[in-house]
Amino acid sequence: MGTSEGWPAPRPEGAVTGRVTVPGSKSISNRALILAAIADGPSTLSGLLAARDTALMRSALVSLGVGITERDGLVTVTPGSLKGPAAVDCGLAGTVMRFVPPVAALADGVVAFDGDPYARERPMDVILGALRTLGVDIDDQGTGRMPYSVNGAGSVRGGKVTLDASGSSQFVSALLLAGARYDEGVDLRHDGKPVPSQPHLDMSVAMLRERGVHVDDSEPNRWVVAPGPIQARDTAIEPDLSNAAPFLAAAVVTGGEVTVTGWPTATTQPGGQLPEIFTRFGADVTLTDDGLTVRGKGRIAAVDLDLSEVGELTPVITAIAVLADGPSYLRGIAHLRNHETDRLAALEQELTALGGDVNQTPDGLEIRPKPLHGGLFGTYHDHRMAHAAAVVGLAVDGVAIENIGTTAKTLPEFPELWTGLVG
Repeated sequence: MGTSEGWPAPRPEGAVTGRVTVPGSKSISNRALILAAIADGPSTLSGLLAARDTALMRSALVSLGVGITERDGLVTVTPGSLKGPAAVDCGLAGTVMRFVPPVAALADGVVAFDGDPYARERPMDVILGALRTLGVDIDDQGTGRMPYSVNGAGSVRGGKVTLDASGSSQFVSALLLAGARYDEGVDLRHDGKPVPSQPHLDMSVAMLRERGVHVDDSEPNRWVVAPGPIQARDTAIEPDLSNAAPFLAAAVVTGGEVTVTGWPTATTQPGGQLPEIFTRFGADVTLTDDGLTVRGKGRIAAVDLDLSEVGELTPVITAIAVLADGPSYLRGIAHLRNHETDRLAALEQELTALGGDVNQTPDGLEIRPKPLHGGLFGTYHDHRMAHAAAVVGLAVDGVAIENIGTTAKTLPEFPELWTGLVG
């Protein structure tokens, strides 16, 4: 991937032990920002993640007329009169490119969207087509991709819409989050293969209900959001459990013991499934008031996992599986071909280049452990790929990570936290 020597992934001399505190959840942070921006009054957010994806979301909302101020670690969001002209830089943030257009449709004026070069390759036709059905004027030159403009009229009719969200649950969440502000609300139906990442949908629905929005999801593949106000609500953001994955993986891979502090007793985050997943790999997992502790046993069991609900965990899980004691199979993740990069192809390419035996299947990966060697591990501007490389580097000498800076997408402190734990 890269032409530089990359960031040397530290390899510990023995079992890794330690404690880590990870910053706030990106998924919760950006949903909280969206809901606060269109609420009926100011909201204060504590523990909000400070990373590229959340910075892009904040900038997008400010460009639309939302007031956002920060003092002593508390972020106050004050709804304003949404208006254009405005320009939104989505970077590579799926939550920005999917969640902001339904809000921009409420603005009075033209809102232009663009992003990083690879962002222009990510399909947007599902959300843009749904918005058109709901009465929104959009100019995408017929491409269904960025750049495009939302020509806001100050309000959105809303109503019934059917879409195929099998490529991303974000298509559903995007319309749910803004739907209460539409004149008729939204009556959204999914028609297609199963929607991936169900925990993210549960998260969106739960956060709406916390703010007094009526959401009926009693019928499979249908969500009805009643029109009405979104109540302002001060919110404490949970730690990002998906970003905790590589740190806990260090215990599994090295036979050590790692605690992530502040782990919630109940959560809608996909990372909430990590305790079960690490148990399947053969580790001991305990949850106390102190946090979640994972203890490796010096042996990594092979796994057969359906990751359809937790696809974002796939890179780290794959990195553990290449070090396991037998063949592993990861299923239900065909949708990862449309993430920050084609994650399935990228994992196959980079792990094979290090001597691994990783092959794509129609809906996932099959992994057969082989002796690995060092080399430059490409990240494809994808933070989860960098996490995977760091995990492999725990057990393999000479792994270098191309563009470790891509971890700033959701965890700018990753290199320092990782070195502090394992280096």
